[in-house]
Order: sequence, then structure tokens, then C-alpha cells
Amino acid sequence: MEPFKPLQAVAAPLAVSNIDTDQIIPARFLWRKRSEGWGHLLFNDLRFNDDGSPRAHFVLTRPEYRDAQILVADRNFGCGSSREHAVWALYDYGIRTVIAPSFGDIFFNNSLQNGFLPVVLPDATVEALLAALEQAPGTQIGIDLVAQHVSVPDGALHGFEIDPFRKECLLAGADEVAFTLSLGNQIDAFEKAYGRKVSWI
Repeated sequence: MEPFKPLQAVAAPLAVSNIDTDQIIPARFLWRKRSEGWGHLLFNDLRFNDDGSPRAHFVLTRPEYRDAQILVADRNFGCGSSREHAVWALYDYGIRTVIAPSFGDIFFNNSLQNGFLPVVLPDATVEALLAALEQAPGTQIGIDLVAQHVSVPDGALHGFEIDPFRKECLLAGADEVAFTLSLGNQIDAFEKAYGRKVSWI
């Protein structure tokens, strides 16, 4: 997992609410190993026809959005089943963050656990951003996790909230276990000091 760095990138608009995890990564692909890569399967049934040809109308098929690293979506993104694979598919494709008014709870937590940043912004802000991206395809927006803000085409900055521990893990490029293990020396020192205080245990 890579540390999350300040991002200035093309944002793709997906103005559809209730995008579920089966749309993000269909269930028939879930047998694959994590190491085999998932990006080419992202939005498979939305992005491709039955014969494998790309659907021209789908946003990530359009040339101006193919290199997008940010996805701007409508409310309740990532609802449905609890599959972690949905985050893997987005991450392996090259998407680093999704901005939406709301997310499925399990998808939201899986994102943070896998180095992927879900950003919640107000409905009106997301609606305006979707419209701006549709009007000017290829537009870039910025994500600054340290400052916790999104910079949009009109120059405005929109702050977002994130749990401090999750933020620290994203910036370090570590999940909860790896982050805890990185504190090994401090944990050892605490245990030794505590052992001296309660030596009768």
C-alpha cells in the first residue's frame, strides 16, 4: 500500500446514485487472487458490452477520462455487499479517491483499510462539481489529505472530515496492523515500564 500523497488529477463524473459493489466488480470475478490485479475488471458490466467491446457512453471509456485518478459520484456509492474487491478494482485501475455525498458503510471502511480515500462532501457541492466536470471534460481537481480539503475548478476549497487515526494510516501507507507493528519499540518500552509498576502480576 502506497502513502496517500497530495493529488492533482483528472476527475471523472459518475452522476448515478446507489452504485453498488456488484456494479463496481461483478461477483463472478471474486475468485481471483489479490495479486492478479483487478483494475481491468472495474465496472466491467457498465464499461463493456457482452462481446468485450467498450461501451462508448460510459465515462471511463471516454478518452478525456481514461486517466482519471478521482471519481466524483452521486450518493450512496459502494452500497450492497461487503466485498473488499470493489476497493481493489478501483485502486488497481488507478483511482485513488471517490468524492460523493455518502457511501455504503462497509465500502467506506474497506476503502480506508486499503489506502483508498473516500471523501464526503455536501450534496449541493457534489452536484455542482459533477456539472462542472461534464461541461469541461478532462478537468483536474486537487485532494490534500494533510489539509483535508478538495480544490475545485472555480478555485474554491471544500474541507472534509476524516478520523485522525485513519488519516495517519493513509499518509503512512499502512493498514491498522502494519501501523501498530511500526510502533513496536514504543509498545516494548510501555510493557517493560508497566511490568515494573505491576511486578506482582
